[in-house]
Amino acid sequence: MTSSSQTVSALVNPTGSMTVLSTQEVSQLQDSSRTGLHSLFRQCALAVLSCDTELDDAQELLALYHDFDIKVIQEHRGLQLQLDNAPACAFVNGTLIRGVRENLFSVVRDILHLFSEIEARGLMNLSDPQDITNMVFEILRHANSFQKGSTPNIVVCWGGHSIGRAEYNYTKNVGYQLGLRGMNICTGCGPGAMKGPMKGAHIGHAKQRIRDGRFIGLTEPGIIAAESPNPIVNELIIMPDIEKRLEGFVRMGHGIIAFPGGPGTCEEIMYLIGILLHPDNRGLPFPFILTGPASSKEYFEHIDEFIGHTLGAEAQKLYTIVIDNPEQVANLMKQGLEEVTQYRKDHNDAFYYNWKLKIDTAFQHPFEPTHENMAALSLDTTLPAEELASNLRKAMSGIVAGNIKADGIQSIKERGKFQLHGEPELMKRIDTLLDGFVQQQRMKLPGTHYKPCYEVIC
Repeated sequence: MTSSSQTVSALVNPTGSMTVLSTQEVSQLQDSSRTGLHSLFRQCALAVLSCDTELDDAQELLALYHDFDIKVIQEHRGLQLQLDNAPACAFVNGTLIRGVRENLFSVVRDILHLFSEIEARGLMNLSDPQDITNMVFEILRHANSFQKGSTPNIVVCWGGHSIGRAEYNYTKNVGYQLGLRGMNICTGCGPGAMKGPMKGAHIGHAKQRIRDGRFIGLTEPGIIAAESPNPIVNELIIMPDIEKRLEGFVRMGHGIIAFPGGPGTCEEIMYLIGILLHPDNRGLPFPFILTGPASSKEYFEHIDEFIGHTLGAEAQKLYTIVIDNPEQVANLMKQGLEEVTQYRKDHNDAFYYNWKLKIDTAFQHPFEPTHENMAALSLDTTLPAEELASNLRKAMSGIVAGNIKADGIQSIKERGKFQLHGEPELMKRIDTLLDGFVQQQRMKLPGTHYKPCYEVIC
């Protein structure tokens, strides 16, 4: 082991079942060619190791640790990882923090599984909705994320990585109330509103002497470097793309809470609303709560108004807004989970995977945020509500890519801003919504300058 003030080089032994790899698997992880896995493996590993780094720009993180590298050492006795110039914050007295080590080997597990076995079987570009749902199931099962004996208790928490102290403390208080009631937490695994609920629930679990609490982080390769896993995540799962990540949330989660956030949170809200608007999902219980402190009341009023004007009153009925009342949020969620449990018992559906939820292909197929695809999005209130929700989701996904994903940032540098076109009145509402995110510093971490990656053509 060698170290400097900011980096450490070390050999790391595995945890869990990921102790041996085949020669072919090692070669795939070491392959630095254009089609090889090493670049992706290195980027995801660096994100895990930099869990205390306050950055939300993938290119900036890679530039900061430009000399970082990771190699797989396969010996007869088993597997080791050689880390060269890794972030020192991942180590204590020269030893890799255990939670970081576990998440690092989750990267090995998922990168190999997703981009070797699944891709080799031709499953990355599926067209049948049921096949895509089966693929999401397979990824989650491979990560041992299903606990068949447990009643529904996984609460997915969405919200921005860039939030103020009052909002962050509120997410902790809500998480604490959920933890006291025995609920587990699943988030996008990053900082801000993804970390706060986990931190609060951890304390709630400790008070209730719950020793097997689950803090599940669902991410994907394009976003992990910008939203590094927070230290509380004890089950890290890397999905192939944003669409399968979103499906993972709603298939595995039993209820969802959305805290204040930016375009990424708006994308998630539009995704869930668009799905729940499908006629096949009527009557299917899915507790959905929007909540924040008193200072966020205006934020949620604007979100609710935007949804009402774009997707209609039926969409507004799909969620409950609770302001500044963590106990009420937890009690409403507890009641909702009891309804979910009874429904799945009555319909003989699995507790651990929401098979009955209908998801159309428009919400499943990966959207590539190119300048052409962003400009071609149909944004018009005459569209069916679920179709408009899908297109709004894609627009927000593109803005997230332009803000924090390496490929999106590079595309903006080379070709300028994404352009969004559509019905004039709707475009004004979108522009007002996005401008609110900018003014409230929800696009970038506080203290960093935000330069818009998009242009709304009204």
